[in-house]
Amino acid sequence: MATTSLRELAQKGSHAVRLLRKKRLGNGLPFMINSKDLDDATCYLEYPDGTIQLVEQLSNGMDFRVISTLAEDEANNLRIKYQLS
Repeated sequence: MATTSLRELAQKGSHAVRLLRKKRLGNGLPFMINSKDLDDATCYLEYPDGTIQLVEQLSNGMDFRVISTLAEDEANNLRIKYQLS
């Protein structure tokens, strides 16, 4: 029985996330980008038009409040940082 290394599992997970991102954006839906640099209730939402917003999840757990919209260069740098481009 072959064992899967931690590195292989991480690569498979990253590939799955990239496929999910492509599928959601292709279907006109936003893609959530979580970051260890943000607190638990804050994340980025990337939209099919290429914009990325920093958002905070509201207490109802279903809605978000927009904190800011990233400038185009900030959005591109974020995609590079998380290897999404």
